[in-house]
Amino acid sequence: MQGLSDAGGAVSQLEEYFWQQYEPEEILRFNADLLLDYRARRPILTFDEDHLVDYSPEELSLALVHDELGAPFLLLSGYEPDFRWDQFIDTVLLLVHEFEVSTVVWTHAIPMPVPHTRPMTTTVSGSRDDLIEARSVWRPTTKLSASAAHVLEYRLHNLGEEVVGFALLIPHYLANTEYPEALLVSLESIMAATGLILSTDQVREAAQAFQLKVDSQISENEESIEMVRTLEQRYDVYMEDQTVRSPLMSEDGTIPSADQLVVELERYLAEQQQSPSDGESGDTPA
Repeated sequence: MQGLSDAGGAVSQLEEYFWQQYEPEEILRFNADLLLDYRARRPILTFDEDHLVDYSPEELSLALVHDELGAPFLLLSGYEPDFRWDQFIDTVLLLVHEFEVSTVVWTHAIPMPVPHTRPMTTTVSGSRDDLIEARSVWRPTTKLSASAAHVLEYRLHNLGEEVVGFALLIPHYLANTEYPEALLVSLESIMAATGLILSTDQVREAAQAFQLKVDSQISENEESIEMVRTLEQRYDVYMEDQTVRSPLMSEDGTIPSADQLVVELERYLAEQQQSPSDGESGDTPA
C-alpha cells in the first residue's frame, strides 16, 4: 500500500509490475469514501481546453493473481487508508481467514546511508525466524510512526498467523529516483517468503542498466566519488560481522532468475516422470 516511505519507488514499482505483468483479477474494492482523505490526496483529472476528462480516483483493491507456474496468490494494493484503520484491518483479517491465506508478505523502503555498489540489504520483521536470520541485516530497536501495514503485521503476528515484512534499505542519494534494484530485491524477498516464482529477467536487466548510469554520473564528480567510497568503507566494516546469505545464492554472490528456477524445476519434474516404475514401494510425487 502506498502512503508510507517509498524510497526508490519500491512500492509503486511493485504495484505496477504485478498489474502489468500478471493482469490480476479484481475480487473486491474498498470504499474510498470511507477510507480516503480526498483533500490530503486530491484525485487527478485533466482539463482539456473546455471540459474535464480522465478523472482517476485512488483505489484500494484485493485481486487474484497467478505466478509463472500458475500458483494463486492475492494482491492487496493501492492507497494506505487515512481513516478507519481498525475496521479496515478487521476486514483484511477476515479475508485472510476466508481465503485460507498461508503467508502475508509486505514490503516498503527507507533511505539509508548505504552505497549502491554493494548488495541491497533489508530489515525483516514478522514471524519467520528463518528469513530474519538469513536476510535481516539491520535490526534496530526504535520507535517509529506506524503505517496501516505495520498495524496489520502486528495484529497478524499476535494472532499466530505467518507474516513477513521487508524494509528495503535504499541508498539515500537514490531515494527520489525510480530505482529498479528496489523492485528486484522486493520480488526476490517475496519469492523467498512464499515460494512463488516471479519473472525477474527484465527487472534484472533494467537494474544493471540503471547501475551503469549511476556509476557514470558519479564518476564525473569527485565529491560523489569520495562519498561513495566512504559509504563503501562503512558498509564493509559493518558487514564483516554479518553472516546473511540467501540459500539460493551461489558462490559468486548471484541469485538465479525466475526463468532459471522454472527451467530447473521443469528438468526435475521431467526426470521424475521418466523414472522407471517397477512396482517397488516408495514416495508418491505430489
